[in-house]
This record gives sequence, structure tokens and C-alpha cells, in this order.
Amino acid sequence: MGSASMSLCCGALNKVKPYLLMVGLQFGSAGMYVISAQTLKNGMSRYVLIVYRNAIAALVLAPFALVLERKIRPKMTLSIFLQIVVLGFLEPILDQNFAYLGITYTSASFASAIMNAVPSVTFVMAVMLRLERVKIKEARGIAKIIGTIVTFLGALVMTLYKGPSFHLVRSAGTAHSGTGTDPSDKHWVAGTLFILIGCCAWSAFFNLQSITVKKYPAELSLSSLICLMGAMQSAAVALVAERHPAAWRVGWDSRLLAPVYTGVVSSGITYYVQGIVMKTRGPVFVTAFNPLCMIIVAALGSIILSEKLYLGSIIGGIVIAIGLYSVVWGKAKDYSTTPSQERVDPKAETQKLPVTVANGVAAVDRDGIRK
Repeated sequence: MGSASMSLCCGALNKVKPYLLMVGLQFGSAGMYVISAQTLKNGMSRYVLIVYRNAIAALVLAPFALVLERKIRPKMTLSIFLQIVVLGFLEPILDQNFAYLGITYTSASFASAIMNAVPSVTFVMAVMLRLERVKIKEARGIAKIIGTIVTFLGALVMTLYKGPSFHLVRSAGTAHSGTGTDPSDKHWVAGTLFILIGCCAWSAFFNLQSITVKKYPAELSLSSLICLMGAMQSAAVALVAERHPAAWRVGWDSRLLAPVYTGVVSSGITYYVQGIVMKTRGPVFVTAFNPLCMIIVAALGSIILSEKLYLGSIIGGIVIAIGLYSVVWGKAKDYSTTPSQERVDPKAETQKLPVTVANGVAAVDRDGIRK
């Protein structure tokens, strides 16, 4: 009886484990938006923040990777190395740079809401590159198309319409925050475009990571290598953009908290947890939890940063969330294909984006190259 109940508990824990990991990840991501927004507002260079963030993540993860994965770490090949280099460019360089720049022009809650467009951007990129086929006559194909359109309509609403503003939670500094943190005097449209560029980079990172983690199934090692490559590439960019030594100084304030928090939580732990969950549930499952981060950031931004919420942002965020779940539903149906269907049409399966393959396993062509 004892062993049976223990196995039952372990089975139940394994079922809820992906959900617990992703919910915890959203709380961590929400903290990243708020802390980064405050630090950038205080004058820290985004180039320097990205360098410190990825360097700290690599230093924290490397010892665990060396010890825990010394027996399971696969051999490094040129193909895997090049993929890691590209991963280090897509997320640390492109996504983080443009996302931070967009946050300075808008707000933390606005940026987290726009980032919900990542699944739809991923779908559009896949169709343009002919990595995924759209079956218009099937419900799942219609859901993905409609969800993509709805998502971009939500982003358009958030860009072009603000509406009246209000505070979600009244805080002590709310009455005096009208001029300091009001993003209405900033380049709202430009900030939105920068965040959307970050979305595109993040979408590409998501798909490539899901392929690489299958070829290199050592999550800690892969995460530390991505962070190391990101630190090296971002350092080259920062040395050109920030030539004054004062820009590289940190103190016992948010200029130290932001790199440590974002490095450990947002880069290191996030890459690791995403890799674990993607191996069993696929990237679609990961992206389905993004709206939770938007809600948390809206509450924390109003309390900590005294950010104002705009009616247009709320409407647009809800529309984007609806479009997101429409795309997720359509992609989830791709995972429900039976084994017999996969054997009947193997060529069609290789044309799909890795996020649409059953159980998150990337398709392999006749040359052994994952598509």
C-alpha cells in the first residue's frame, strides 16, 4: 500500500509539475519587467545590463552544468555550436536590446502585453518560411489564422489607441506620478515597434531552442552556453556603444539587483525550465502561460512603478490574449495526431515547424538534419 500510494503521488506530481514550473516562471518574468523598467529609468545602460545579465547567468549555471551533467552531456558538434551562437544572438542581443528599448518608450505592463503576440509571430514566420502548412479546411488551421489576425489587431489597438488612463492600485506615490512615469510624452509608436522586433527575435529563439535541446539534451549545459555566447556578443556591442567607464559601474542598488535578478531568473532559470518543459510538452504549452505574466506585471507596475494603465492597452491586451489562445488551440490539435497518421504521411510531418510536431520532437530529414 505504501509503495502504491507513493507511486500514485509521484505520478500526480509529474502531471502537475509542468504547470507549477510555468506558473512560477511567469512570476519570475514579471519581476524582470518591473525591475528592468525601474533600473533603465534610473539611467543604467541597456547594453551594459544585457552584458552583466548574461555573464551572471553563465557563471551561476556553469558549475551546476559541469557537475550534474558531466555523464550525460553529449558531444559538441559544429552544427550544435553554430545553433548556440545564433541562439545567443537572437535572444540576448536582439530580443533583450529591443525589448528594453521598447520598455523605456512605453511601460513594463505594455511590453509584457505585447509579448503575448509571440506565438502568432512564430506562426507567421513559419508560414513565410514554408516550415508549416496551413490547412484552411480544418478547424485547427482556421483557428491559427483567425488567432493570428486577432493578435495583430490587438497589437494595433494598443499602438494607435490609448484612451483614458487610471491606476490599477492606488499607492502612496500615485498622486505625484502624473509627469514622471506617464508614457504619453514618449515615443509610443516607436516603442511598440521595438517591442514587436523583440517578439520576432524571441519567436525565432523559441523555435531554434526547441530543435537544439533535442540534439543537445543537457539543459543546464545548453543554458549556460547560450548565456555565455550572449554575454560575449553583447559585450562586443556594449564596448562600441558605451565607451565611458562610468556606464559600467554598479552599486548596491537596482543597478546591481537588475543584472543579478535577470541573469539568474530571467536568463539562467528561464532557459533551463523552458528546455525541461519543451522536451515533454512542447513550446506551445510554454507560450500558453504568457497572459499570466501580463496580469502580474500590470499589478506590480501600478504598485511599484506607479504606472498608469490605459484603456487601449487593456482592450488590446485582452484581444491579444484571445488571439493567443486561438493559436495555441490550433497548434495543440497538431499534437493530437495519432501514430498511424504520422506513419502514413511522414513527408508532411517534416514540413511542420518544430512546435507542431507531436510531443515537441523535431522532425529529422533523410540527411539527419532537424528541421
